[in-house]
Amino acid sequence: MSRKLPTVESLQDRPGPLILLLAALMTIGPFSIDMYLPAFPSIEAALGVSPAALQQTLSIYLIAYAVMMLWHGALADAWGRRPMILVSLAIYAVATLGCAIAGNIESLWLFRALQGVSAGVGLVIGRTIVRDVFHGTTAQKIMTRITQVFSLAPVAAPVAGGLLLGLGSWRAVFWGLLILVVALLVWCHRALPETLPPAARQSLRLGALYRNYRTVIFRPEFLLLALTPALNFIGSFIYIAGAPSFLVKLLGVSEQGFAWLFVPMIIGIISGATLAGKLAGRIPPERIVALGYLGMGTACILNLGLCLFLPANVMWNVLPIMFYTAGTSLAAPNALLIMLALFPTMRGLASSLQGFLQFSLGALVSALLVPLIDTSLLALAFGMIASTAAGGAVWIVYRKTRAPLDPDAF
Repeated sequence: MSRKLPTVESLQDRPGPLILLLAALMTIGPFSIDMYLPAFPSIEAALGVSPAALQQTLSIYLIAYAVMMLWHGALADAWGRRPMILVSLAIYAVATLGCAIAGNIESLWLFRALQGVSAGVGLVIGRTIVRDVFHGTTAQKIMTRITQVFSLAPVAAPVAGGLLLGLGSWRAVFWGLLILVVALLVWCHRALPETLPPAARQSLRLGALYRNYRTVIFRPEFLLLALTPALNFIGSFIYIAGAPSFLVKLLGVSEQGFAWLFVPMIIGIISGATLAGKLAGRIPPERIVALGYLGMGTACILNLGLCLFLPANVMWNVLPIMFYTAGTSLAAPNALLIMLALFPTMRGLASSLQGFLQFSLGALVSALLVPLIDTSLLALAFGMIASTAAGGAVWIVYRKTRAPLDPDAF
């Protein structure tokens, strides 16, 4: 006898299980990046490759992740949320198995690309499901709770990767990731209902797709709201992508000590998300985004001052990053919810396009910028300042030119 899936109405009454499930789905992305970072030196030695060649495993993953994000949402708007999630998780499991048994860097590049193709489904469709099921202040609070749970992933992933690396070879990291995704696939199969009714689905005909993509892309508010969290993401991502150099080479941390960076980041994310949840419904979401920028700006100034006037020390060089992630977790969820409110019948597509933009920037930064600036604490600080200033400028343009936000639509 088949297990009965929960209904959308039951999820609205008891959102706790859905919050945990969607947060777990969203962890695929950070686990795919952060979990194998501690194994970089081991992979270099085992496969006999240069650091630049190994860095491309991250860049290739991000490029595939970003490109496929263009399609996750459109396919989910046409076929439904549940089928896309289950198929993507199955593909990701096969790709992770390939990474675990890869015998050369070319094979690792290939299977990392396949991981990237499938890993974005959790982020794109997860936040779309939130808007399918919840609205208004409730959606704000649900999104912040998901952020709180999801934010454990960036610290758990490198710590777990370091522990697995200590227990075995670098391949143990991918075997552990395979166990995780198989468990998640079973969980989704048993507990995730379809949240998009057939009557609300979009056509996959080329003409209809072209019109839908054009509607989203050429709406000025979309580009501004999509760029805001994307640029803020870059401010902290340069430290994630450059973590092996930032921690090991510049701050003298061991390969098992990645928690020095990721624990403060997670504290910041949880703190910011908690504050965002308390402010939801009390002040407009635009003001919450502004508070997030206040936090990020303060962190940038503190980071620059520490780099200029104090010697390198892991205790205080990670402190500004904690404040920065608190600001991003205030600003990003609210900017994304405002963006999704613009497209009530094309949320999946809008989420996909924003994800594509964000992770395309991430891939470019990882491949081109991080190798240039991860040799200096001061250069990394200026990277954070530049991305934050760009994101703030985009947000100011949006606030100056946008139409008033309809509270009922939000």
